[in-house]
Amino acid sequence: MQLPVPEPGPDAAVDFVREHLADLACDTPAASGSIRGGQTAADAALAAFDVTGYAGSRNQVWPPERRGASKMSPYIRYNLVALPTLWDHVADAPSNDRRKYRDELAWQEYTRHLYARFGRDGGPALATELRAHPPRPAEPWDEPWPRDMECMDTTVGELHADGWLVNQTRMWLASQWTVRAGARWRDGEEEFFTHLLDGSRAANRLNWQWTTGAGNGKAYAFARWQVQKRAPALCRRCVLRDACPVQEWPDQRTTRAPMSELLRDDPDPAVTSGPLSPTGEGSGEHAVEAVWLTAESLGDADPALAAHPDVPAVFCFDEPLLRRLMLSGKRLVFLTETLADLATRRPVEIHRGRVTDELAGRRLAVTFAPVPGFRRRAAALEPAVVHPYPWLFRPRAGRMQSYTAWRKGMPAQPDRAAA
Repeated sequence: MQLPVPEPGPDAAVDFVREHLADLACDTPAASGSIRGGQTAADAALAAFDVTGYAGSRNQVWPPERRGASKMSPYIRYNLVALPTLWDHVADAPSNDRRKYRDELAWQEYTRHLYARFGRDGGPALATELRAHPPRPAEPWDEPWPRDMECMDTTVGELHADGWLVNQTRMWLASQWTVRAGARWRDGEEEFFTHLLDGSRAANRLNWQWTTGAGNGKAYAFARWQVQKRAPALCRRCVLRDACPVQEWPDQRTTRAPMSELLRDDPDPAVTSGPLSPTGEGSGEHAVEAVWLTAESLGDADPALAAHPDVPAVFCFDEPLLRRLMLSGKRLVFLTETLADLATRRPVEIHRGRVTDELAGRRLAVTFAPVPGFRRRAAALEPAVVHPYPWLFRPRAGRMQSYTAWRKGMPAQPDRAAA
């Protein structure tokens, strides 16, 4: 079913989600307390972002004004700001800040490569693990720590109010959940995915596995020391400050993950990465009728949008998928804000239903998305033109059992053709 396009702004987006998508949300739809959706907001955030001092302040947690994190991750998640754009944005920064920030961008790219390699066809056991969608507990954060534990309570409160957390508190919460409480990482990962505006199966899932030690065999340990260093005010105001449940370091834990052959090599990198140039026929009697937008690429610089400026952009809220995921209303509001903002510059259609039904029979242009769902839907819809994905580094064959091994196989600078 086609839905009306709301006016731009968070209030109209909240009203839209409450009227048309509320049954697909796990909570009462509301806007993030601090992050706006849309290309206009993304461009403003990029213009205001100065990476100077990032290396020394990126891990600061409290008070919020001391944080050096860029807060660009929601815009990165949906390619409102592409990784190559951010790479270039920090080119003139102090060397240590530039190096550290670009390392974080490369980590994001690594997670995308890994997910694309494993997710393309179902793959072996590790791919099944990466793609699993386990049932979510009714109240996932109720048991692993006392509710009066200020560092955890504040972190969960920010997650639910803003849909965003600094990386340090993500690690604290994940370690408390898995290493200390022994709970399943997949349940915690589902809760993050539900609420984080930047939630992705690539970065979010790999980060949770890394916390458990699946990446290097050593779990990430969380203790009071980190809170006192990064957020001392939280310790001072905590009612448990004289009986802190994380006063001492947890017992060391090691994890041995199975080694898949796909971690050693990719038998067909071209399938993983998608086309190098547009494929298909989209002119003359075969002219494209619409650009199909996916959640993997919603920015104005999306290659399909840029190549076909005179046709509508079409986005479908995938009803079967969203009913299964039951995401936070904040994520749906963020997406709606993004679509409404785009509609101020070109025609936009918003649909709700099964993607292959809603878009069937139309000559579509689309940007390749390195996720399993895209491949399935594209096979059914048969787009007229498929444009290349804007990789920072185009995927290659080679070892991916660690970030370090992967980075050694990548060039020092981005692939300009991909950028």
